[in-house]
Amino acid sequence: MTEARPGAAASASLWERDAEIAVVTEAVDALRDDASPSASGSLLVIGGEAGIGKTALLTETRRIAERRGCTVWSARGGETVTSVPFNVVRQLLQPALLSLMPEEAREYLGDWYDVAGPALGITEPGERQADPQGVCDGLVVAVSRLAKREWPLVLLIDDAQWADLETLHWLAAFCERLDELRVLVVVALRTGEVTGDSARHLDTIAAAAHRPISTLSELTPDATAGITRATLGAHADAPFCREVWAVTGGNPYETVELLAKVQDSQLEPVEASAAELRALNRSARGNGLVARLESLGIEATRFAWAAAILGTGITVDLVAQLATMRHEEAVRCAELLGAARILAEPDPAARQAAEGELEFVHPLIASAVYRSIPDGLRTAMHGIAAQVVTDSGLGAAAASRHLLEVHPDDDEELVEQMREAAREHLAVGAPEAARRCLERALLEPPLPEVHPHVLYELGCATLLTSPATTIDYLQAALAIPGLEGAVRVDAVCRLSQALLHNDQLDEAVRTVDEEAARLEPGPSRMRLQAVHYMWEGIHAAEEDSPDRSRELAELARTCAGRDNAERALLILRGFDAMTHGENAEEIVELCDRALVNGRLAPGLGWTDTEWGIELLLMLGSAYAYTDRLDRAESLFTEALRAYESAGWSGGHLALAHAYVGLAHRRRGRLREAETSLRESLRLAERVGRGLPLYWSATCGLVDTLLARGHVEEAWALAERYGFAPPYPSTIVLPDTRCVRGRLLLAVGRTEEGVGELEAAEKAAAGRGHNTVLAPWAADLARALAADDPRRAAELALSARRQAELFGTDTAIGEALRVAAALETGQRAAALYARAVTYLEASPCAYEHALARVEYGVATRSAAELKRGLTLARSCGADGLAAQAQRALEDGPGIA
Repeated sequence: MTEARPGAAASASLWERDAEIAVVTEAVDALRDDASPSASGSLLVIGGEAGIGKTALLTETRRIAERRGCTVWSARGGETVTSVPFNVVRQLLQPALLSLMPEEAREYLGDWYDVAGPALGITEPGERQADPQGVCDGLVVAVSRLAKREWPLVLLIDDAQWADLETLHWLAAFCERLDELRVLVVVALRTGEVTGDSARHLDTIAAAAHRPISTLSELTPDATAGITRATLGAHADAPFCREVWAVTGGNPYETVELLAKVQDSQLEPVEASAAELRALNRSARGNGLVARLESLGIEATRFAWAAAILGTGITVDLVAQLATMRHEEAVRCAELLGAARILAEPDPAARQAAEGELEFVHPLIASAVYRSIPDGLRTAMHGIAAQVVTDSGLGAAAASRHLLEVHPDDDEELVEQMREAAREHLAVGAPEAARRCLERALLEPPLPEVHPHVLYELGCATLLTSPATTIDYLQAALAIPGLEGAVRVDAVCRLSQALLHNDQLDEAVRTVDEEAARLEPGPSRMRLQAVHYMWEGIHAAEEDSPDRSRELAELARTCAGRDNAERALLILRGFDAMTHGENAEEIVELCDRALVNGRLAPGLGWTDTEWGIELLLMLGSAYAYTDRLDRAESLFTEALRAYESAGWSGGHLALAHAYVGLAHRRRGRLREAETSLRESLRLAERVGRGLPLYWSATCGLVDTLLARGHVEEAWALAERYGFAPPYPSTIVLPDTRCVRGRLLLAVGRTEEGVGELEAAEKAAAGRGHNTVLAPWAADLARALAADDPRRAAELALSARRQAELFGTDTAIGEALRVAAALETGQRAAALYARAVTYLEASPCAYEHALARVEYGVATRSAAELKRGLTLARSCGADGLAAQAQRALEDGPGIA
């Protein structure tokens, strides 16, 4: 048992906490271990019921850490402020932020300053909606960099069950990176009190700890007796001490409060007085606490109520305004509440507080006081608090948490306040907070002419985080009168985009078609037509492909790239022609016409929201598969820079990495491709499995691993990430069936592999196809060469004709390479020689390496094998390099 010492009552929560203190001490010492180069950060999670001593243990952790020379930052969640985004992480970083000049903060945070700065309140937000995942990542980087500056650093977070969602999102991401940082994080929470996203984040945080949650237990009767005697004197008898334990249940907070009441009442700690303990205990909590508060007078009660309404940032001046009392009276009330152990000045050792700031002595007191306010009065006080906060210049977002509690009352001003608050929340990367504000605005309700605009704004607020929610709100906005002109067209386009990302592609197309039919010819209708063809263009099934392609070709023929709608149609026509294997030169000419002086037109950039990312990925893909890899790579790299600079770390950044990986793969930079695609897959997992972007990352990575010769790893990855039918309804690059078929062939599951490739053949029936994008014919010909040479030859011939129609060096070279594989002797050698010539001229180094090695094997040429070996090694094609090396070492007759 922790021994008593002076002030034992104050430290009652540390009695019988020797094991937990030993764990904390060990963790702090490990953090301070300069001799260990492998030392990393760690996480401790402390759980337990209210009043069990979690806060006291955090206070002891601070003392231990500071005594060992550590920097300690701390923060605390609050029951009434869970709706305030970034509240807890801002508290946590206050010491560092206050110590830095603006230019120092910008230097430390670097490119992340403009991303994380608005969330931390150290810089103004930008004009566009911030990506919440990007803000989260920016905060992780910010704390990581500040941690290196302040090492050794200990972060203490109390009442994490009441932390805002944005802070929990950051904390979950930060704790997963503790192996890279020398930071000790200690989190205290009440277990089992949260649900939904907060519970999910807390589970992630707990899972990141190297040891289970330390669940604090109640004090034993012996410990309670020790605290009682240390507080009241050694003469406290055993029956009295046993009753203290029985009344409090061994809860440390209740024990301390009860003993304080015993001292106040001058009750003798003997058996004869034990019967009075239950009544005294009731006065320390719940209705008893409320009665004790009321006994201090009406003014003191009003002051406590106002403080509970504010929740944080409690000052005498603010409370006086909210409680409508004179300053002198407010000061007197604060003193009364301090003497009654209801309010107190924050412990300067725990955190930096503003001058004159107050806080409740314990969260249990704050909750009890807040709940004691009559419902109608509590609502009215929140309304007044909103006005007080607004008048203080803190902005609509700060006032919104109070307005959320006000009853609906047809208040036009409240609707506008909540819309403004939502804009502020979106600008700092808090879409959930924005959603709450706009949903509250709907309850008011808005005026009929404003109502659809609020619904539209709700749809925009959730577009980056929840396609399904976006769909509901935008459909509702479009179903009632009010949205007209460009705003209505934008709502339709956003709705169709959300439907696409929710894997409802047919409905996405139908949505834009119905709206287009309402409009007269003009820019708005052309925009909707372009979106129609964009969604149909990425539909994997494409049942009406020939007709659609003809319609699109006719429409694009009239486009000169005069505006972005025309440019979009040119890109769509180019992409459609590329997927169908039409002439590559004509495809490139179409794509070039969509640019302005070789660059993306204003309003058509990667972070512009009018058209979305899909159109530009189609443009880059058209270049990538027509051997214009320099242009494709430039576009995809520009996307990556744009999203990183803007702090977009969700699906957009995942797709950018996937397509940068695609460019590397086409170039033959297989190592770089693998790195980009793994990062894409990591980001895609955070957005959600099953979405098109997830398939892009997985398919590209499996294809790259196969090219590298890492077949077992490719199979394991496919199994882990579900790379198997059913496939998404959208086109995935490279073709999913072709990659899956090639994988099955590589692991010896030939029949299944042939089945996948034949399914790809069936999907392309009746129309042309790009033999590089979807090389099913070539792979199928190789697979059938031994058992069905006639069909294999037909497939190879068909692929060659299609490649010659397409006309790129890569397509023709690959077709010749397949044809050569089906021949022998001089015929094979001649075809390989021609394949090498074409592929040497193409930008695709891996395919060139393949042709060189196969040519060397066919002709038993050491010179060709050595060239192929050098190329394979430079590409990172380990399997091909090993094949070439074996041929050089073992092949008889190699010269």
